[in-house]
Amino acid sequence: MTSVKVNELLSVAGQPDAAAFAAFAADGFAAVINARSDGEEPGQPGNTAEKASAAAAGLAYSFVPVKGTEITEADIRAFQAAMAEAKGPVVAHCKSGTRALTLHVLGEVLDGRMKPGDVEAFGQNLGFDLAGARRFLEKRAGQAPHVKAFFEPRTCSVQYVVSDPATKRCAIIDPVLDFDEMSGATATANADAILAHIESEGLTVEWILDTHPHADHFSAAHYLHEKTGAPTAIGIHVTDVQKLWKEIYNWPALKTDGSQWDRLFADGDTFEIGALKARVMFSPGHTLASITYVIGDAAFVHDTVFTPDSGTARTDFLGGSAAALWQSIQAILSLPEETRLFSGHDYQPGGRHPRWESTVAAQKRANPHIAGIDEAAFVALRQARDRTLPKPKLMLHALQVNIRGGRLPDPEENGRRYLKIPLDAL
Repeated sequence: MTSVKVNELLSVAGQPDAAAFAAFAADGFAAVINARSDGEEPGQPGNTAEKASAAAAGLAYSFVPVKGTEITEADIRAFQAAMAEAKGPVVAHCKSGTRALTLHVLGEVLDGRMKPGDVEAFGQNLGFDLAGARRFLEKRAGQAPHVKAFFEPRTCSVQYVVSDPATKRCAIIDPVLDFDEMSGATATANADAILAHIESEGLTVEWILDTHPHADHFSAAHYLHEKTGAPTAIGIHVTDVQKLWKEIYNWPALKTDGSQWDRLFADGDTFEIGALKARVMFSPGHTLASITYVIGDAAFVHDTVFTPDSGTARTDFLGGSAAALWQSIQAILSLPEETRLFSGHDYQPGGRHPRWESTVAAQKRANPHIAGIDEAAFVALRQARDRTLPKPKLMLHALQVNIRGGRLPDPEENGRRYLKIPLDAL
């Protein structure tokens, strides 16, 4: 297998066969990055076989699969992370080497080491057409809002800072408060990383937004409100969730009017982030209260659809409905096809890197829970899959915090806070 040397640490290549991995090791490479999605053509070795071949040759291996027209910043950063972790020179491949080189040059541009206008000439000097990289950069330059994602690996959650580049105003969406269920320890590392980013970029927080009361992690909305003074918001149907869980927790003192947030959004409500116009779509199905925030060309859909290779969200929680989720997804898919969709979780199917961004067009084309099926088939598929899923391990812990806007239980007379776990309630 012939590779093309990009610099002292990176070479790119087309699809290798099993024997090529031993040759890579003999040539002094320390790691392989596979940037090719599985199943692109018959006879392709695929991730599992390549990982085994790399291990047999003593090579480190990373799986960063991308499609040329759907590369996102998450893919670029994952490629950079794989390069940084390597203990020596890396050979990165796809079918021809173009996508692997594209990931590299886009990272160089985003980090200021290469000018956008130099990308195509750089590729031509190596024998590659990088017009796709140019188009990515042109599209990115014109995008508003700017979206920065923060992946939380413990719960596979994705938190967002969405900002208006013109005014430097921003909103925080679905922030995570750290919680370890084994020790009962809480911390603010994730939320503090968001605050550090906001400070470094010179942003001003206008909103702290939740898409729904989360069942798998604590919300950091209240903590961030205390730090920034920005108002908190969630969908108006959170009151239905509060009433449901008030009974389960036997919690007479719980207010069920949503007053724990500064604003409750109804379907069709609008608001602003700097000069950006935002609107709310009621998106039930995963929960009774789920909403989508549509901000410019971006929609924050959390637990409705995931990336196309991950399908859709579960609907077996109290108040969930597969039929309602189908209708919510259809409303999301009625947005313009180039709309960027940002999901709230990524469970890394096949062992690939975390991804969270897709488009309406990509969902219609490639999500197996959506493409080519009708509502009845979706409901049957979703309900069958939900029957195989365990309840989130933090569900009973998290909801008593999250139906109060991310507030931890009040301290008792000894100064400690306590969670209440109802037995046999579900």
